[in-house]
Amino acid sequence: MLHSVGRIPLANYLRCCTSSSTGHLRKVPRAGGSLGSSPLGLHTPSVDCCSFSASSPLLLHHPLPSPPASPQHQPSPHHPLASSTQSGQATMAANSSGTEPKFTNRLKQEKSPYLLQHAHNPVEWYPWGEEAIQRARAENKLIFLSVGYSTCHWCHVMEKESFENEEVAKIMNEHFINIKVDREERPDIDKLYMMFILLINGSGGWPMSVWLTPDLAPVTGGTYFPPNDRWGMPGFTTVLTKLASKWSTDKDDLVTTGRSVIEAIRRNVDHKRADEVEDATNMETLEAKFRQAVNMYQRNYDMVWGGSLGAPKFPEASKLNLMFHLHVQEPKHKVLGVVLNTLDKMAAGGIHDHVFGGFARYSVDKKWHVPHFEKMLYDQGQLLSLYANGYRLTKKPSYLAVADAIYRYLCKDLRHPAGGFYSGEDADSLPTAESEEKIEGAFYAWTYDEVKELLGANGEKFGELGGVDPVAVYAAHYDVKEEGNVKPSSDPHGHLLGKNILIVYGSVRETAEKFNTTVEIVERILKTGNELLHEVRDKRPRPHLDTKILCAWNGLVLSGLSQLACVKDAPGRSEYLATAEALVKFIRANLYDVQARKLLRSCYGGAEESLASERPIYGFIDDYAFLIKGLIDYYVASLDEHALHWAKELQDIQDELFWDTKHGAYFYSEANSPNVAVRLKEDHDGAEPCGNSVAAHNLLLLSDYFEEERLKEKARTLFDYFAHTAHFGYVLPEMMSAALLEEQGRNTLIVVGPESPEATALVDGVREFYIPGMIIVQLKIDQPAHIVRRRKSLDNFKMVKNMPTAYICHNKVCHLPVTEPERLTEEFQPRYTFHYQEYEN
Repeated sequence: MLHSVGRIPLANYLRCCTSSSTGHLRKVPRAGGSLGSSPLGLHTPSVDCCSFSASSPLLLHHPLPSPPASPQHQPSPHHPLASSTQSGQATMAANSSGTEPKFTNRLKQEKSPYLLQHAHNPVEWYPWGEEAIQRARAENKLIFLSVGYSTCHWCHVMEKESFENEEVAKIMNEHFINIKVDREERPDIDKLYMMFILLINGSGGWPMSVWLTPDLAPVTGGTYFPPNDRWGMPGFTTVLTKLASKWSTDKDDLVTTGRSVIEAIRRNVDHKRADEVEDATNMETLEAKFRQAVNMYQRNYDMVWGGSLGAPKFPEASKLNLMFHLHVQEPKHKVLGVVLNTLDKMAAGGIHDHVFGGFARYSVDKKWHVPHFEKMLYDQGQLLSLYANGYRLTKKPSYLAVADAIYRYLCKDLRHPAGGFYSGEDADSLPTAESEEKIEGAFYAWTYDEVKELLGANGEKFGELGGVDPVAVYAAHYDVKEEGNVKPSSDPHGHLLGKNILIVYGSVRETAEKFNTTVEIVERILKTGNELLHEVRDKRPRPHLDTKILCAWNGLVLSGLSQLACVKDAPGRSEYLATAEALVKFIRANLYDVQARKLLRSCYGGAEESLASERPIYGFIDDYAFLIKGLIDYYVASLDEHALHWAKELQDIQDELFWDTKHGAYFYSEANSPNVAVRLKEDHDGAEPCGNSVAAHNLLLLSDYFEEERLKEKARTLFDYFAHTAHFGYVLPEMMSAALLEEQGRNTLIVVGPESPEATALVDGVREFYIPGMIIVQLKIDQPAHIVRRRKSLDNFKMVKNMPTAYICHNKVCHLPVTEPERLTEEFQPRYTFHYQEYEN
């Protein structure tokens, strides 16, 4: 999306290029939640399931709640939306009881959980595709495009209010061709039209509502619309009727506006980065970018609660990854403290599920306390990597415990039996089995009486406590209060009134001191208490599970599992590696089309026998880049050369499908993708890193593994293409990390010898440390040469004294050979291990 300073001219152009009486793209000041103006002069406030602003290049990818209701809260009983429920799920539940649905549309044939939620709306929904678009052209009608995802609260609200309303549906069916898109299934469509929404409104989110001409050019749009005019917002029916009237009386104006928008976006994408500037005198050096990144992270850092200043708070994994790298590069800057305090506060906060494990999407407050409760797979994968690498850098036991808990959550609640992982869980759920309305956080919140009764009734399970009250200890440690611990400012609609979201303000040691007991007894109380709460919680109605299995997000999980499996003293290490191995096999079997030689974006893990779709969606740049990185990380953890070979094969396919041969960098989608008006290039790392950033890492590492200089040249072209991005290290932290690898070079470990415990110990002596860009090659002299033998330079490395031997090299300069793992530890530990207590506040 248009998140860098270099993209501002496009926004200016779009706002003035149609300065006719229609005023389609006229931006209005934001006030009272106003997003902007429509071609009808209608203000559409933001009430988004997940929203973000384009007003600042430093806050561009952060979902920001906005009035009149924020994404993390449903309305109070007196609020106009209080009766809203997750209607699509309720409809499916009703159907399972044997009741024949009144309506069925084309979405019934889809596999996306989000599209299936709308399969029994009275709206004549189409999935995105040729059939709908050809009908719009044949009947000369505007297209109404609705984009969301299955765990989106406000998507459910708009469905209940408008898409299930037969009168509203009648207007939609008569005047528009209506298309539903799952943003996670078709991110290319979502990103293109979200760019338009951001430009005309200043912010955007989901549900996203966009009206298109039959040639797919956007003319106006917004996010959530109430069914009728209220709160100073135009009702959905008002917008529909006025747009229908406008199309019938002045369609040429709308068509002209839409085409000008698409053409402006296309020109902007085609335009070479840095506005064709050939003079490099104004180019910041990498050292200057390094200093700027350090200063920005330290300046925007919340010294008390970690993370970025203010609220809401997001994990920002890409930024934290770069700070790990920056610290290893220059420990004197002390940025490690920024990361460690953030990891500590997130782990202590309510965003972390203390009862069982895993992390919610974000917190609504600055203390990480009250989360937006949906759990997304891409967060779990990235945080798994962060906590695993935090442990590798500091050996702080709590980081390994948090990472292991994420792993347990993934395997229990998000894993398909064959080894892939589902997309996420909803924020909303029924408070009880008898309830008719879902509310956010019902699955996770506790009253004091619930905790007291449960722990008090199971006193024998805690063992001998020396007279300590387990209820008092548990309540004190997790801030469980009789009146509840959620502030009204974090719960304006009162759904968490009298409830507690577990949070830790101190430490186990401090709790032990408070109750005059031992750390061991407190840990036993907390462990047993959480097991009891987990057992009870599992009997509650669960949040909706999105059973879509996405290639890109599974690639992120593969990286996390692999990095966790590099921790040699982790009790679950063999489990982590086995789970990663099963995931690689799952992806190969279910998310790769062997005949087409292409990755699939998704497969589906519901009750159906087949995971595949009859209409497969081929992968985008993220699917390739994230999986390639996962395979490289898996190779480091397993030394499975077949994984490395597949990574290289996929890199070649990615280059063929997505590389811009004219200007450089990767497009998001394939060339000649049907019904995609513009091929975009992502230029920022947000909730997920962008494909271009991850590809830069992959190209450098694969270049070293296979000694192919052309891959390194592609990486350098990427750096050149994005070099003029303002605040480079803040907007593109993953690419900044790759640029540092290119500047500083990579370390290589070469182990020569037969496969044996001694050879494995040499590898473990290095991979237990977090070393950015570490290349590991094992020359198994007792096995046929495979991929590694393609590197002719390896032929000169021999065993010493007929023992497995390790060589450490940097930029083709190698140290003396080593046969004892302890020698490797002695060499790497001083540089790559940092005692966490030195960096605590």
